Amino acid sequence: MFADSVIFDLDGTLWDSCRSVAESWSLTLAEEYGGLIQPGEADIRGIMGMTASQIAASLFAPYGAQAEAVCGRCLSMECAYISRHGGLLYPGVEELFRSLSQAVGLYIVSNCQDGYIQCFLEYTGFGKYISDFECSGATGLSKGENIRLVAERNGLSSPIYVGDTAMDEDSARSAALPFVHAAYGFGKALAPDAVIRSPLELLDIIEV
Repeated sequence: MFADSVIFDLDGTLWDSCRSVAESWSLTLAEEYGGLIQPGEADIRGIMGMTASQIAASLFAPYGAQAEAVCGRCLSMECAYISRHGGLLYPGVEELFRSLSQAVGLYIVSNCQDGYIQCFLEYTGFGKYISDFECSGATGLSKGENIRLVAERNGLSSPIYVGDTAMDEDSARSAALPFVHAAYGFGKALAPDAVIRSPLELLDIIEV
């Protein structure tokens, strides 16, 4: 598969932050909102990849009219927690970035809140490998639209998208990009162009 650039999803593709997110949200909810819900890792895994409004409707519904505000507060406090505690980086990601960055541009597009990708890059030290990134929390756009936005503003001619869910696959298709499924992540794909079972397998797929 030829590519001049690779755009990555984040959660479930580069790392697993479910434990840290669950801990952060539980603290915020207990301290500020009476702990009406106490999300665990499984709950967080179930909403990974959703936009903030989708998360509010799915997980924070018990807070009724406050759902979006409570969700927003949890997401805001999460960034500070993630910057200190991080997540579980999938084995081989740094080696993958180091190798690929010598030949192609590397980018990240996620449905996360603004600030989350920055926390990932700061915690891991991977900012030196990533040329640009975007998220729905900053633009209000869908993941597919943000993929197109990153491709257009960086003049990418042959990008591919790497993600772990059917939602990622749909987003790549809507942006007219080939999709590589990270099968070690959180979800499944229907008809990906390629499948990897570890991050480093991407090196066997990409032609530059």
